[in-house]
Amino acid sequence: MATVLLLRHGRTTANADGILAGRQPVELDDAGRDQAGAVGVRLAAAGLPLGAVVTSPLRRCLQTLGLALPGTQPVVDERFTECGYGSWTGQPLRQLAKDPLWSVVQAHPSAVAFPGDGGEAMSAMSVRAVAAVRDWDARVTAAHGPDALWLVCSHGDVIKSVVADALGLHLDQFQRITADPASITVIRYTPLRPFVLRLNDTGGDLGGLRPPAKGRRRPSTRAAQRGN
Repeated sequence: MATVLLLRHGRTTANADGILAGRQPVELDDAGRDQAGAVGVRLAAAGLPLGAVVTSPLRRCLQTLGLALPGTQPVVDERFTECGYGSWTGQPLRQLAKDPLWSVVQAHPSAVAFPGDGGEAMSAMSVRAVAAVRDWDARVTAAHGPDALWLVCSHGDVIKSVVADALGLHLDQFQRITADPASITVIRYTPLRPFVLRLNDTGGDLGGLRPPAKGRRRPSTRAAQRGN
């Protein structure tokens, strides 16, 4: 099955100010635009043939892809949008850290449903995100074959929940995972199980992800592991 590159958007004005942006239309700041451009350089240098480019509908993701992959028309999928933080949206993190719910978010996120209008359960976010990744992975595999690559630009908690699923972790463990702005995480799905190939990569060479030359098959992940 295909391999997905999970790209988090670049740094935003909200990230810089310590604000929980949620689904607000915040934009990349200067550092975020530089990060997105650097991702583009890495992707271009690797020459990765992307079978699909998908994105959250939020502005910061669209801006990131516009700088990283100019000329590409990404497909917007609402399932990759940010978690609905309800009344927490737009609040300073230092203030939210005083809320009793904060400790639950950190230690037992599967029990959390954010209060207020538009609040979403973190478990619901995880379910939709994992379903979206597996759906797109199957589509890309059907269209381009099992060695195909595709990319989705999304958000930190969304990416962390997908990684937790791929690692076989309960959602309550997902706060142990990091997805920094403009980082790339790579997961290869197989009929047996997913394999996390890269995690929170902010500067590595991506050339090793290129599919094998036509007529040659990619060594199985299991065989590569036996060789180590």
